[in-house]
Amino acid sequence: MDDRKTIKDFETVALDEERDAVVIIDQTLLPGRTELISLKTAQEIWDAIYLLKVRGAPAIGVTAALGIYLLTNRIQEEDFERFYQKFREYKEYLDSSRPTAVNLSWALRRMEKICLQAGRAEKKSVEEVKEILRREALLIREEDVEVCRKIGEYGLTLVKPGDGILTHCNAGQLAAVKYGTATAPIYLGQERGYGFHVFADETRPLLQGARLTSYELFSSGVDVTLICDNMSASVMSKGLVQTVFVGCDRVAANGDTANKIGTSLVAIAANYYKIPVYVCAPTSTIDMETATGEDIHIEQRPGEEVTKMWYQEPMAPEGVKVHNPAFDVTDHRLIAGIVTEYGIARAPYTESLRAVMEKKRKNS
Repeated sequence: MDDRKTIKDFETVALDEERDAVVIIDQTLLPGRTELISLKTAQEIWDAIYLLKVRGAPAIGVTAALGIYLLTNRIQEEDFERFYQKFREYKEYLDSSRPTAVNLSWALRRMEKICLQAGRAEKKSVEEVKEILRREALLIREEDVEVCRKIGEYGLTLVKPGDGILTHCNAGQLAAVKYGTATAPIYLGQERGYGFHVFADETRPLLQGARLTSYELFSSGVDVTLICDNMSASVMSKGLVQTVFVGCDRVAANGDTANKIGTSLVAIAANYYKIPVYVCAPTSTIDMETATGEDIHIEQRPGEEVTKMWYQEPMAPEGVKVHNPAFDVTDHRLIAGIVTEYGIARAPYTESLRAVMEKKRKNS
């Protein structure tokens, strides 16, 4: 890749119809190397999601939508019901790759709904259904850009020029198609001369903050400082942070949110220092069927991510037990607001989130 390019010059997720592939930035290679890889098979798409080659709730959803179109476009069936049976097999397989990120299942369900509407209700031919699926997948991708921009506009109303902003994990452009969620106010503010100073937690054990957030912000010219996870309270105590922006992978109906492990600790520290915590969440991550955070299934990752992954030699005794949840749940009482593309929801979240979803329904 051209060293003069920044991360903004690359698309996180795209459809390459000439090569019959979904093309992504392989995020496991960052920041050392920016490499685009082509995903052509169901196994390659599943692996890319599970192995975090593509990650972040919005980007996962877009990858799933483009991927299910790509796979079903190759099905050689003229009978819709046989076509749909194979569609379902691909859908269930891709859906098994990451259980916590609701955008994955959301995008696949949306693609399934449009498939059934066209094939069963409207009696379209299989070829027509394929074209409808193609358009829907590309629409999901286009919508992601606009959703993140709107989140950025709402988020920007919560901060002022010169503020210090802390973020955890990566809810940036690499986690979406463009802008990101938690970084959207940062990017828009930079374009408008706000002069933010951003603190990025390294985010153990997979270092998404160090490898991805600090990389993309630094590459884009944002004033960013990388800190270890256990330093957040220290910078808060010194008055260096005025706002916390984080993303999330699922929002429960009561406002509890699941985000990368360590987010709840950031929120606890921020509340102690009376710093507002805002969760930037596309409405596609809001799961009104999940009552509270206790009902969110938390993915457990391999212990080797903690003991071996970033070291030349293991940094823990061989055979020691490792607890490695990918996410934790931040209690809604620690959250000052949930920033969506339809506005900012505030407590009581059972009411405000319902209002946001109703606004979305009326605008759909």
